[in-house]
Amino acid sequence: MRTYSCLVGARRHSFSSLRDLLAKATPKRSGDELAGIAAESAEERVAAQQCLADVPLRRFLDEPLVPYESDEVTRLILDTHDAEAFSPVAALSVGEFRDWLLDYRTTGATLEAVSPGLMPEMVAAVSKLMSNQDLILVAQKRRVVTAFRNTLGQPGRLAVRLQPNHPTDDPRGIAASIIDGLLYGCGDAVIGINPATDSVPAVEGLLKLIDDLLRRYEIPTQSCVLAHVTTQMEAMRRGAPVDLVFQSIAGTEAANASFGVNLALLSEARQAALALGRGTVGQNVMYFETGQGAALSAGAHHGVDQQTCEARAYAVARHFDPLLVNTVVGFIGPEYLYDGKQIIRAGLEDHFCGKVLGLPMGVDVCYTNHAEADQDDMDTLLTLLGVAGVNYIMGVPGADDIMLGYQSTSFHDSHYLRQTLGLRPAPEFEAWLEAMHISEDGKRLRRIDERHALLAHAIE
Repeated sequence: MRTYSCLVGARRHSFSSLRDLLAKATPKRSGDELAGIAAESAEERVAAQQCLADVPLRRFLDEPLVPYESDEVTRLILDTHDAEAFSPVAALSVGEFRDWLLDYRTTGATLEAVSPGLMPEMVAAVSKLMSNQDLILVAQKRRVVTAFRNTLGQPGRLAVRLQPNHPTDDPRGIAASIIDGLLYGCGDAVIGINPATDSVPAVEGLLKLIDDLLRRYEIPTQSCVLAHVTTQMEAMRRGAPVDLVFQSIAGTEAANASFGVNLALLSEARQAALALGRGTVGQNVMYFETGQGAALSAGAHHGVDQQTCEARAYAVARHFDPLLVNTVVGFIGPEYLYDGKQIIRAGLEDHFCGKVLGLPMGVDVCYTNHAEADQDDMDTLLTLLGVAGVNYIMGVPGADDIMLGYQSTSFHDSHYLRQTLGLRPAPEFEAWLEAMHISEDGKRLRRIDERHALLAHAIE
């Protein structure tokens, strides 16, 4: 195995492998410290970053971080690598790749063309050399457009997942949250419910509830009940109205096995959803969620740092042409991202890596109540992601998910971002909001008494 070394001042720092070098070069975070793979000092971290900058991008093709023979995610990454798309950057080092990404001449179209040739490990590596503003600048160049019943990801647009979770899956409580969110102009990304129970009948009931509402008011958006993929597949077999198929994924085969999934199962689910033909303007039928620390929490990280594992999960997502992908950035807890500073950095890294790899990235801007973070930190990350061109965010009633027990972003937060940055909802959804007299000029809500009269009527 190749070793790496770098002289900083009078001291030479050595790294036992490319995997070790990447871990040591990662900005400080609690998960890598928990795993025992983080740099032991700021000096060692800088030495690792300096050494990493000189590593050729081609090296990642020759030195897999997780063995090819024992990991299907590694096999997917290497077997689907597009050498022709890679050729414009094939001669670059990681540091030179950073300069290339930041170059004025590297446009969104340039990034789109090279994306199939980029391994997630390459993109994770370059992110470790980038400042927060670098991550924002490059990510905002890249627009990834997808479609199902509306069109997401276009320039000047910001969508919202309406997340009406309820601790007992009470239909009236869920319906009230859905209508409330719609009346705040949220829900164009998806109306997505995390069910309190994973039973097929419960999932069917929630799917029918949303479908009835979408049909009744002719709402151009998509639904999803975020149960396990096998539960959703059984619901499809029983005739349930499934729009998007959801699954949490990770960056190694063993981590995905801990979720009860593999690539073959995800492919089968995608084909089942495509066969239903429920999309009207597109057929992107998959929805994936990820999060730094997922592989480590399952003991399935193979000594790879959590941010690189996260980027590898994006290779899984990319393979299935999803409508939506989002990192639930602060959900796992302070054991993996300790405080607001680490959560902000991770959110920008994840969004950057996903966009450069060609994914329609959203971010659940969130934290758990035992993390050293607060809503001001989330406001900061929300703003930075808006500037970076995030495809969508979450809309949770009051920003407090009473079923999952964590803090996220509210219906109101989307209006802050849309007003501040001049962003609009998905075009088909925007037209519906205006036709229903919920909003005017795409962004401004009508009087609250007028909107809540609609709410009272719908709940009846």
